[in-house]
Amino acid sequence: MTTLQPAHTARSAGAGTAAPFFTPPLLHPVRRFGSRTLDFSRQVALMAIVNRTPDSFYDGGATFALDAAVAASLAAVDDGADWVDIGGVPFAPGPALSAQEECGRVVPVVEAVSAASDVIISVDTFLPEVAARSIAAGAHVINDTTGLANPELASVVAETGAHLIITHSLARPRTVHPRPTYADVVTEVAAFLQDKVELALSLGVPADKIIVDPGHDLNKNTLHTLELTRRFNEIAALGFPALAAVSNKDFIGETLNQDKAERLEGSLASGVVAILGGARILRMHNVASAASAIRMTEAVLGWRQPAYLLHNMGDANEAAGRRTP
Repeated sequence: MTTLQPAHTARSAGAGTAAPFFTPPLLHPVRRFGSRTLDFSRQVALMAIVNRTPDSFYDGGATFALDAAVAASLAAVDDGADWVDIGGVPFAPGPALSAQEECGRVVPVVEAVSAASDVIISVDTFLPEVAARSIAAGAHVINDTTGLANPELASVVAETGAHLIITHSLARPRTVHPRPTYADVVTEVAAFLQDKVELALSLGVPADKIIVDPGHDLNKNTLHTLELTRRFNEIAALGFPALAAVSNKDFIGETLNQDKAERLEGSLASGVVAILGGARILRMHNVASAASAIRMTEAVLGWRQPAYLLHNMGDANEAAGRRTP
């Protein structure tokens, strides 16, 4: 595998100008997930978050009931999500959950959502058994927030043909990592991800099935995460579609002195900055708002046409508003 060096120049926007965004050198930009195809060279996927846990970071268990989790997943699709990420265990430190119990939380949601929609489905897990059963139930992606702490997970993904998200984190699953320190957080995170990509490749996961995530806030303080967001281009330069999981996280709360319920604007701003740095998947809680931010950014970048054109298009200017078919 050829190792790509981070690029720091912006894509040309025309004669004598430079665009304020980074175009990552993607090795395999076009990806197929079930019946859906995404072209990450000119598209950003919106990943909605559905946690079937009684103690989830953001909603405190609002989607723990099976019916609530399925309804939230399908509502996210209606609000513009391309992708639904289903989790049964929080990243935060806590007691271990058996594979059987975790499967009992996530597999029925995967089955119900895949039966009702062609949305891309990922399952947030680090257990090989949960991954295998989730993929059999209809999941297209395994989202491992532990950075392949258990390499057997990669083998399961390789055998099934699913995609794998490799995330940077330092702690063993569900454990504390006190006072994380880095000499250069971005360089170290990029090197970690490159090493784990090579591990996944050695275990049979094809390069066109790998996605990377620098792990905003995961074993990182606010200054670390701000630096990662600012220099996201160095993560995207690895050549794999890069995911930014910025939604409502503590780095936003500490930066703006806001509780979780007040962090929407900071989440959207962070997400757009990440897109301009090369992110091609955003993991967000507030789906409708995030969809608008993403689609507007795509239009500014020249990847998406406006829904309609009316303003200053005729002899008289008409006020623009929502148009219905």
